[in-house]
Amino acid sequence: MGATKSDHFTESQNELAVLTKALGHPARIAIIEYLLKVNTCICGDIVNELPLSQPTISQHLKELKNAGLIKGNVEGNAICYCINEKGFEKIKGFLGVVSLHLEKRNNECC
Repeated sequence: MGATKSDHFTESQNELAVLTKALGHPARIAIIEYLLKVNTCICGDIVNELPLSQPTISQHLKELKNAGLIKGNVEGNAICYCINEKGFEKIKGFLGVVSLHLEKRNNECC
């Protein structure tokens, strides 16, 4: 069996790609912004906030959770969601490296 494309990259590169891909939809950005505002909530709260159906919101929550950007804890018959700091720390670390590199370049470009 041949190697998959992801086999050619480091674990860190693949992990960062999963994290950033999960942020690649405006509804997921809106969900993250909402969670930052309210700290924790259930899916129904997000449905009331965004112009999307409950199944669509649930799918976006699933993608964010699978990527490690949010956490969900069962509370009764609902799941309470919140930001997963570990996922965002990885993104922050990568963007910090990029930012430092850009500062050192002094706007020199090709």
